[in-house]
Amino acid sequence: MIETLAVIPARYGSTRLPGKPLLKLCGKELVLWVWEGARRSALVDRVIVATDREEIAGLVEKAGGEAVMTPSDLPTGNDRVAYVARRVPSRFVINIQGDDPMVTPEIIDPLVEALRQNSDVKLAVLAKQIEHPEEVGRDSIVKMVFDEKGRALYFSRSPIPFSNKPDTKRFKHVGPYAWRQDALFAFASWPRTRLETAENLEMLRVLEKGEVIQCVETDIETIEIDTPEDVTLFEELMKKKTYSDKTC
Repeated sequence: MIETLAVIPARYGSTRLPGKPLLKLCGKELVLWVWEGARRSALVDRVIVATDREEIAGLVEKAGGEAVMTPSDLPTGNDRVAYVARRVPSRFVINIQGDDPMVTPEIIDPLVEALRQNSDVKLAVLAKQIEHPEEVGRDSIVKMVFDEKGRALYFSRSPIPFSNKPDTKRFKHVGPYAWRQDALFAFASWPRTRLETAENLEMLRVLEKGEVIQCVETDIETIEIDTPEDVTLFEELMKKKTYSDKTC
C-alpha cells in the first residue's frame, strides 16, 4: 500500500471545449501540464491519469506517465477517481482537476498534510480569499464558509456569507480534493443528497452525511481552462513567468 495516490480525471467530452485534455497551451497538451505539475510533489507516491479516450492515454504514456481507461458514463470526476483508486490501495487519494494546468506541489502538499495531521478529516480542500468583487456573484465560483478551526460549514454558488459590508472576507474553493481512501469509496456509494442536488456541488454530499471537510487557506490562484479566454490568460501568465517556475 502507498500513502498518497494522485488521480487526474481527463474526460474527452466537454460542453464548452470538446477534447479539452488535448487542447494545447504554449504548445503542450493540457493533460500534460497537469500531470507534470502533480508528479513534482514529493508527497505523492503515484500519479495516474483517468480517461475515457485512448488518444489521451497514449499521449500520457508516451510522456512516461501512467493512464487507466475508465467508463465514459461515470457521472462525476470523483467517481472516475474512485474507479482508479479501487485498483491502487492507498491511505489518501488526491483528485487533481484535469483542467488546472497551474497545479504544483504548493497546492497539493498542504492538503496531504491536513489529512496526516487530522484523523477525523475525511476530505481536505483549498480556500482562497476572493480578491475580485465580480467573482462573488458568479455562480461558476464556489464560495465557502468555515469555522475557526477551518472546518467547512457550507459551500454555495451564491454569495456567502451575506453582507453589504465591502470589507467582508469571502473565500472560494480552488484546486484538488484530498480524500481518505475509505471516505472516497463511501462518497461514491452514496446517492446524491438534497443540498448537493440543489447547488450541484459534490462537497455538500459529504457535509450532509455529517463528515468533516478541512478548508486549508492558500494565497495561490489557479486558472481552470473552460473557455478560449482562459487559454489566453494562462499563456500570458506563463510568458510573464508570474506563476511558480512554469513558463511557456
